[in-house]
This record gives sequence, C-alpha cells and structure tokens, in this order.
Amino acid sequence: MTLTMAAVTVDLVLLTIRQGGLQVLLVERGIPPFRGRWALPGGFVLPDEDLDEAAVRELREETGLDPQSGHLEQLATYGTPGRDPRGRVVTVAYLALLPDLPAPVAGSDASGASWRPFSADRLFSADRLAFDHDRILADGVERARSKLEYTPLATAFCPPEFTVADLRTVYETVWQTTLDPRNFHRKVTSAEGFVEPTGTTAARERGRPAQLFRRGPATLLHPPLLRPSR
Repeated sequence: MTLTMAAVTVDLVLLTIRQGGLQVLLVERGIPPFRGRWALPGGFVLPDEDLDEAAVRELREETGLDPQSGHLEQLATYGTPGRDPRGRVVTVAYLALLPDLPAPVAGSDASGASWRPFSADRLFSADRLAFDHDRILADGVERARSKLEYTPLATAFCPPEFTVADLRTVYETVWQTTLDPRNFHRKVTSAEGFVEPTGTTAARERGRPAQLFRRGPATLLHPPLLRPSR
C-alpha cells in the first residue's frame, strides 16, 4: 500500500447580520490559483499547530477579525480529488457566527476582504467562488439554519443584551421567513434556559420600553423552535 501525502487547509464560513440581511465574509485572492476570485478566508495548517488554532490564525491574518466574541465550530471536512489545482489538499471547514462587525481588513495573501449578501440562488453577480467554496458556504448556511432550531445559537448574532424582537430578526433573517411576533415571544420565553431577563429595558420610538434579555445556560432548546414549513 502506497501512502498519499496530502496538504491540510482550513476554511471559514463567517456569517453575520448586517444591513438587515445575512452576510458572509469573503476575501479576494491575491495569489494563484484563482487569483482575483472571491473565496472563503483560510489557508494551510502549519506543522506545529492544531486545527482550531489554524482557523483562528487565518481569520486574524486575512481579515483582522477575532472569532472569540461569537461562535466557532468545526463544520465538515472536504477532500474530493482535484478540488485544489495545486495537488491533493484536504480542507477542514469551520463555521463562525458573530454579531454585526465592521468592515474587514485584507491580510497577507488576500487583495481584498468584504461582507457579501448571501443568496441561496446566487451569492452575488460575479463568477462562482474559488475552489469548492460554493459547496462549503451552502453547507455552512444550512448548518446555521438547522442549529437555530434546537440550540441557542441565534444569540451569537446578538449583542450581550438584546430584545426578543432582536432575536426574532435573527431567525427571520437566517431562515428567510416571517414569524408571528407573539407566538415567537411565547416560544422563546417558554424554552427553559434559552434567555433570561436582565432586569432592564430598552427605549423604543413607539410603545412601551422593551425588556432586555441575555443568553441563558441552556445548550439545547426544549421544546425546539422549528422552521415554518414552506
């Protein structure tokens, strides 16, 4: 049996909610292959580092952003032969969810970095993403949508203190649907450990001040918040 040597990379699906929509962070590649094409931030894993360390390092180097203020988890591994024209390359993809963030700063091998609106049909009016990043991005968005059903992951898109309306906006944006405000409020506040009141309120332009909440201790939602059937 002959062993095949493969290089290992990490790629990041970094999602946030900006300007009223779900957006993904992309970098414009400054080096071959796919020079000038948009791609997910990422790069090769160094010989002396763990995969998680590589993911955090690449995010900082290519964008200047730090995932510690949000959620970071391993998504999946992709190793289809030919996915990288440089040779046999296996990538470990990560999903990162963070609150509204400022404009990123491109790093070492990226000539640009930008938030781009996500669309299930077409990301934006340009060529498809480099490598197999279209597939990785689609998998990352579906993972986020699914986890909003049975975990408190939606709070990763929110500031430390938020209203139920803020949380509903997250669900509506990620699921691309409209939810009944009263029904949603009932489900959120009845799910044990999902959110807990801070004891303070936020002023609104109309009506009474809105109660502020923070994320509770729950890791799973019971009962879950299921996506509306289409």
